[in-house]
Amino acid sequence: MAGNSLAPPTLAIDTRPRSRSNTTDSMLNPSVRSRSDTLETRAVTPAGSFVSNVSNPFLSPSSSANPFLTPAQSDCGSSVRTVSPEYALRPDPGTEAAFQVEDNPFAFSPGQLNKLLNPKSLPAFRALGGLPGIQHGLQTDIDAGLSLDETTVRSRVTFDQAVNATSDKPHQFSERSPEPGADSFSDRGRVFGQNVLPAKKAASFWQLIWIAAKDKVIILLAVAAVVSLALGLYETFGVEHEPGAPPAVDWIEGVAIIIAILIVTLVGSLNDWQKERAFFRLNEKKEDREVKVIRSGKSYTINVREILVGDVLHLEPGDLVPVDGVLIDGHELKCDESSATGESDAVKKTPAGQVMSSLESGSSSSKNLDPFIISGAKVLEGVGTFLCTSVGVHSSFGKIMMSVQTEVEATPLQKKLERLAIAIAKIGSSAAVLLFFVLLFRFLAGLSGDTRSAPEKASGFLDILIVAVTIVVVAVPEGLPLAVTLALAFATQRLLKENNLVRVLRACETMGNATTICSDKTGTLTTNKMTVVAGTFGQSSFVKSDHEKTQSKTVSQWAAELPQKTRDALVQSVAINSTAFEGEDAGQFAFIGSKTETALLQWAKDHMGMQSLSELRANEQTVHKMPFDSSKKCMGAVIKVGSQYRLLVKGASEILLNYCSEMADSTTLDNNPLTDDDRTKLTSTIDEYAKGSLRTIGLVYRDFPQWPPAHAEMEDGHVKFASILKDLVWLGVVGIQDPVRPGVPEAVRLAQHAGVTVRMVTGDNAVTAQAIATECGIYTDGLIMEGPAFRILSDEEMNEKIPRLQVLARSSPEDKQILVAKLKALGETVAVTGDGTNDAPALKTADVGFSMGVCGTEVAKEASEIVLMDDNFASILTALKWGRAVNDAVQKFLQFQVTVNITAVLVAFVSAVASPDMKSVLTAVQLLWVNLIMDTFAALALATDPPTDKILDRLPQPKSAPLITTNMWKMIIGQTIYQLVVTFTLYFAGNQILGYDPTNETQKTELATIVFNTFVWMQIFNEFNNRRLDNKFNIFEGVLRNKFFIGITILMVGLQVLIIFVGGAAFEIKPINGEQWAICLVTGFLCLPWAVLLRLFPDEWFAVIATTVGAPFVVVYRFLGKAMHQIGRLFKRNKQTGETSQAPEVQDEKSTYNTTGDAAVDQRDTPAIILPEETEDNRNPTIHVHDLEKGPV
Repeated sequence: MAGNSLAPPTLAIDTRPRSRSNTTDSMLNPSVRSRSDTLETRAVTPAGSFVSNVSNPFLSPSSSANPFLTPAQSDCGSSVRTVSPEYALRPDPGTEAAFQVEDNPFAFSPGQLNKLLNPKSLPAFRALGGLPGIQHGLQTDIDAGLSLDETTVRSRVTFDQAVNATSDKPHQFSERSPEPGADSFSDRGRVFGQNVLPAKKAASFWQLIWIAAKDKVIILLAVAAVVSLALGLYETFGVEHEPGAPPAVDWIEGVAIIIAILIVTLVGSLNDWQKERAFFRLNEKKEDREVKVIRSGKSYTINVREILVGDVLHLEPGDLVPVDGVLIDGHELKCDESSATGESDAVKKTPAGQVMSSLESGSSSSKNLDPFIISGAKVLEGVGTFLCTSVGVHSSFGKIMMSVQTEVEATPLQKKLERLAIAIAKIGSSAAVLLFFVLLFRFLAGLSGDTRSAPEKASGFLDILIVAVTIVVVAVPEGLPLAVTLALAFATQRLLKENNLVRVLRACETMGNATTICSDKTGTLTTNKMTVVAGTFGQSSFVKSDHEKTQSKTVSQWAAELPQKTRDALVQSVAINSTAFEGEDAGQFAFIGSKTETALLQWAKDHMGMQSLSELRANEQTVHKMPFDSSKKCMGAVIKVGSQYRLLVKGASEILLNYCSEMADSTTLDNNPLTDDDRTKLTSTIDEYAKGSLRTIGLVYRDFPQWPPAHAEMEDGHVKFASILKDLVWLGVVGIQDPVRPGVPEAVRLAQHAGVTVRMVTGDNAVTAQAIATECGIYTDGLIMEGPAFRILSDEEMNEKIPRLQVLARSSPEDKQILVAKLKALGETVAVTGDGTNDAPALKTADVGFSMGVCGTEVAKEASEIVLMDDNFASILTALKWGRAVNDAVQKFLQFQVTVNITAVLVAFVSAVASPDMKSVLTAVQLLWVNLIMDTFAALALATDPPTDKILDRLPQPKSAPLITTNMWKMIIGQTIYQLVVTFTLYFAGNQILGYDPTNETQKTELATIVFNTFVWMQIFNEFNNRRLDNKFNIFEGVLRNKFFIGITILMVGLQVLIIFVGGAAFEIKPINGEQWAICLVTGFLCLPWAVLLRLFPDEWFAVIATTVGAPFVVVYRFLGKAMHQIGRLFKRNKQTGETSQAPEVQDEKSTYNTTGDAAVDQRDTPAIILPEETEDNRNPTIHVHDLEKGPV
């Protein structure tokens, strides 16, 4: 086996006395020992056992040392020279598997590379040979990256060969035969893994069925059904029947109930399964992103999942680091590692070569150097490249993510509905308990005169229990959480198709009630396809060929007249002072990076004669780079030109102009004083460009005899950018056109029509911002402010000006955050767009943060709730429509379910109490069918209504709006009254109306069938009524666009007809004739005209009536709520006290008691949603009166 064998060490026990020092000496000199000596040598480990060195993974043929010796601390702050390389790479307990890789052609295992960052360890870095060692050990190139032609690696590298390599010494390793037909990077992927995390295993369909079947109410009903089936079978087969008597079919009800339970459980589980699959696909898309790597010497954009150990990656401000690694080279690179280490301070990074040199020289400052790039960190400033050392589950972030994978958190709407569902369930359960005891007392009172056999009496008791339990099943509105989940799942999938990636579910529902949108300009309101169309350099200028100033030169004419010296200076300013690079887009050559920078590079390539960007940068000696400073609105770079150092700066033209004292001649490049007249002309030119909706970029420079300059202020060993921004030389200004996106003005108009105020927040100057805002329809007669003036306003001035503010220009990220916070304080629901790293605070502060999928940084995407995949403002309007559709869908279903809940419970209660046989007119099986209709089918039908454009015709609902509005209560109570009147009329007066004989069993069954059939048809027709939440009449609007609604309605109608004709025995009904069908259909259809009359009834009148009549019910409900709460607390206290006395040691683990004696909640037995108990309002909801169109009344 090769010297880098990673076979596990052999453990052996040697009880002979041995000198520790002798053992150590022998281990450190393996080359002078005989074979037998080797076999007998043992080393004491910290655990007190002995380790054989025969299979030492770090032992080389020449010289090595045992990695399991010399315990010492290993981190960035320790003294590196005191820590042995072997101990620095020693496996931690439980990680041994990561150090063992079969047929490893690389010098290192994933476990050894993990030691670099577990925690940050300079001793491990040094033990691996620094950057040269890691480069050679991973068989990569820190300049060219991995080879695109790699399949299996061509060489086998041992540990010693790698760590003893140097960057300037060519490495010669043993050759390996390539495997024919191998996939790209097959060895690399096999040894180090892929950059993907194993998906959290979703519950299978059968697991979901099991979870649903464990519901206590379902179990109780199933037990009752089984007992009923057993009694029915006994009565059928165990009792003698008189000759000629009809066959006993009592067992059919038990079978029917069991089948109904199975159907309800299966359908509910199927919905949950589909929901989980939908969110799984959404999460996969959410974690998908692109990164920039170097392969075969060229820069490429690849999917984050395709990163491999050995890849060389670019780092830029705003990047979210996807993998672990070490810094190759960089300028002023600082990272926020709080997500990985918990430390919020920005961490400055030092190139690995510089760190290794410091370690070798024994510098005392080396312990503070940090070359490590941690996955999950955010690049705050600076640029650089780093070498990937760990991916996927082996990376720092991957390990954290594997340990904290959690369920999707419930949204505020889901939590609110859970509380409402519990309140409804309590009322329904109370009715069921009351019914059970009323019927039980009647049953017991009649036992003395009951002549039935014992099994028949038991069956009668079971009928009472089954009806009571079935009412509980009907009363528990499990469809409420299902409805909002379905609505969110449906909306997020559709939004993804319409370029909105919803990262946080609550954002979808929150966006529906947004009252203001603070939008960026570039890329959101504009196309972000930038082109240089105008420019002024010295006394010469150019404009676009179709510009109105026909006497001006075109860019081609202007460029042709420039001397080569001037062209070189302009190319230098654009190419060196830039973070963009050459690459491919859709198979075509393109510049990749900031759209402003790519526009300038394209201009230099097309008209300035710029050749290869990478060659140009390689030929220049870049001394220092200053990343973009959002406060100064510029960026810079320093190159060496001859014996001098040239500072190149580009940025906001009007700001850079203030830093200049000289102006370069475009022909000779001679510097002339910048006079007041020159400054006025340049300011006029900049304003002219800005009024033409052009972004103006200034190019300036200055030559210094030395670097750092004598007058420069220093910070962390580097020049402070602000200290050298003075006495610069003005080179010129260019105007970059970024046209307004097609459709944006119309989208802005629609948003304003929907009651949403649109504000533009941009870094451009006020003139450019006003021109774009006017074109988009954002600026009318409101207020335009610039950031410096806005941020110094007092709170009172802000409160006065913000409502009128339409454009905030020259704004910093802090200005945007201040604006968002103030808007929220004024009661607004705020949506914000952002693309930069510094936009993250504003995105987090907003109610809904939109990041840019195309030009946005990874930090911005992480801080946002929704990612605009096309960076288009019109997509925000789509999110607004779907957000309102989610809220509407839930309210539609809520209106439908509460109506059925009230009606079904009251019908079952009243008919059972009134019946001499103590049987409900709706049997258990019939109630389960109704429950299936209202919980599952209705949720699918009503929660999937797509939005129409008319959804923007109303104002947003305020945050305080109740779930059930005045109009909804009107429809609920009105439809409940109609359905109860119809049902009770048929039940109590049906015999007289239809001329039936009450003693005729056939006619009694026909009447029961009519009652059941009519009840179901009223629900089917009422489902159409619930498609509208306002007082308008067209309930069929957009129905053909919802295939789910049509399909579910057809399914319900078909199943109901089938039940009537063939479900006789199970449902205790019989087929009915055409006249009877007409009664059912007509009375069901009358729900529709009745709904028209309800909509005509003024909401104000209903509010007064509801407040007056409903007050006693609210008082009773609150009283019952308090009583049930106290009883529940008493039982809980007694139960927990008993558990404490029986198992105090378990009690200590499971729950604790507060000072008042109340038991804390057991974390393992706690339901997902817990109702707060602090206030009575939380326990006892009040009927709120609210109108969608007019607000609270």
